[in-house]
Amino acid sequence: MKVTVFGSGYVGLVTGACLADAGNHVVCVDIDAAKVALLNSGQVPIHEPGLEAIVASSRAAGRLSFTTDAAAGVAHGEALFIAVGTPPDETGSADLKYVLAVARGIGEHFTGFKVVADKSTVPVGTGDRVTEAITAELLKRGFAADPAERARLGQPDFTVISNPEFLKEGAAVADFNRPDRIIIGADSTPSGQRGLELIRQIYAPFTLNHDRTMVMDVRSAEFTKYAANAMLATRISFMNELANLAEDLGADIELVRRGIGSDPRIGYSFLYAGTGYGGSCFPKDVSALRRTAAEHGRELRILAAVEAANTAQKDVLGAKIRARFGDDLTGLTFAVWGLSFKPNTDDMRDAPSRVLIAELVRRGALIRAYDPAAMAEAKRVLALDLGGDVGRIAFVESAMAAVAGADALVIVTEWKAFRNPDFAALARGLGRKAIFDGRNLYEPSVVEAAGLAYFPIGRRQVS
Repeated sequence: MKVTVFGSGYVGLVTGACLADAGNHVVCVDIDAAKVALLNSGQVPIHEPGLEAIVASSRAAGRLSFTTDAAAGVAHGEALFIAVGTPPDETGSADLKYVLAVARGIGEHFTGFKVVADKSTVPVGTGDRVTEAITAELLKRGFAADPAERARLGQPDFTVISNPEFLKEGAAVADFNRPDRIIIGADSTPSGQRGLELIRQIYAPFTLNHDRTMVMDVRSAEFTKYAANAMLATRISFMNELANLAEDLGADIELVRRGIGSDPRIGYSFLYAGTGYGGSCFPKDVSALRRTAAEHGRELRILAAVEAANTAQKDVLGAKIRARFGDDLTGLTFAVWGLSFKPNTDDMRDAPSRVLIAELVRRGALIRAYDPAAMAEAKRVLALDLGGDVGRIAFVESAMAAVAGADALVIVTEWKAFRNPDFAALARGLGRKAIFDGRNLYEPSVVEAAGLAYFPIGRRQVS
């Protein structure tokens, strides 16, 4: 099948590559000429396990290409996926300017039946706005506004489907190839049902063993995506709040997590205490959902608390460091392991490391930073955060190189490579022999046996 994907970021590129890998002929359209040139040269601009290999194989097979030509993209695809960014605007709502720009381009260029699938995370009601934008362009071209009238006149028609993504950064390729659900929101019109069947056909290779497709109306599908991310963000903030209380009570949040996670009504996922959530989805989606509620005269009080708890949690490591060494950190050097907001990605958007490093630098500390994938992106965003003044940050080539000359180690991201270090070597290398663990990677007794002070989150501290 011929498919066009508008946008080649995390969602668009993974979608296009995985659909091409399944045998479809895919064109990815992006307005960023430099990114398109990079992709056409065989390079992948994001770190996502497994992605580079399927991009390369699909390009070599002639099933995947990249272009800035929107008209060619519209002409190519029977199904047109919109997978462009929806960043927050100044009010906290999702900014739909890129989504609607794609919709207008589709209306300007299409000539035969098209199913337009919104894969971007968009507020409830966006399907209607996309339909209106496409229809407005058709009117400029002299087409009838009413679908029934277009059908009577033999004019081309379209339908807008909601097909939200549920891809975890760092596991996006695996999630796409083995989805736990495929949500399709379609209307009951003949065009809507025609579009539904076409989308079902595209996803058929991914549901051979068990059909995980869930069909609903467009607005419910749009709402499902926001509800899912809001629920996961709530679990994270809830556990972080409990972890902070556990320290006051002398309880161990890791044991508590196991105790409550064993209840099948709760489960273990997203119950790990840490330094707060970040990334491209949870922060903006929680904010956008709250804004949508406010526009309808409702206050989502739980989500307001989730946001407040998450903001406060990003300072938890800094507070532990200040409690140990004082407010003035001049003369101290901190090794920082992990910069990306989560492992297996180079995404630095809303990463807790940015809050921590900015705070430490402001208080006079020196930083020796290491991340397996996010070094280049970290240099860029930290320069923005610090007004270009990154002279107090050394970006080094390995985890142990970060420890060399440092007084204490701070773990921010739970990369697998950090899970089993040489504690004796850490004890020899750290001047103040302290580890501040924002991801609870280690057993306190093991760290204590090495002669290190250990400051996890919600667990027994060894000082």
